[in-house]
Amino acid sequence: MQLFFQEEWEIEGLQTVGILLVVCSSLKLMHFLGLIDFTSEDSVEDDFELSTVCHRPEGLDKLQETTKFTKKELKVLYRGFKNECPSGVVNEENFKTIYSQFFPQGDSSTYAHFLFEAFDTNKNGSISFEDFVFGLSIILRGTITDRLNWAFNLYDLNKDGCITKEEMTDIMKSIYDMMGKYTYPNIQEDAPRDHVESFFEKMDRNNDGVVTIDEFIESCQKDENIMQSMQLFDNVI
Repeated sequence: MQLFFQEEWEIEGLQTVGILLVVCSSLKLMHFLGLIDFTSEDSVEDDFELSTVCHRPEGLDKLQETTKFTKKELKVLYRGFKNECPSGVVNEENFKTIYSQFFPQGDSSTYAHFLFEAFDTNKNGSISFEDFVFGLSIILRGTITDRLNWAFNLYDLNKDGCITKEEMTDIMKSIYDMMGKYTYPNIQEDAPRDHVESFFEKMDRNNDGVVTIDEFIESCQKDENIMQSMQLFDNVI
């Protein structure tokens, strides 16, 4: 019986875990930065003016207009970001270092690289406060379509508008590496490939070997587990 449930998990479980990890990972990062707590008094400058930072974010009012966070929430987000990133930006190596603390049982470097690329919208090798809150705004406050578009962009590693089996295999391997062998000691070596095949059976509607954004969104919206995972943290902050 235990083997049956393990096999069932191996076939179905990781089809949605990647999307869930996008949300969980962002929340873990917020928790690390001390962001999921709005009980403290406002003490961050409204204009985000700090003489010690190398990068100063846009004004508070403009960020409020371009994200779905309130002024109070933005202040708390900035307070935590500033405390951990005094320069005002996070480079990839620092991001990986922070991220490795969330998954000490495995190697999270590859998945952290993929997530960093998704947050680094300007492709300048660093995540600014604006990058950070824009991404979080989509993940935590965006519509289901917004969130699925963000997840698709994460999986579309070369950003050519479709997900290939090679890209999804890299994603799945990075998830297994991050979770660690001690978490899934009985997982077979070919398990990532099996999950990719299952993913494409569900998502690749026209069987052309790639998954487009339309196929991805349509398939996800019909999957109850994925929809539940996308809504778990609607009211986190």
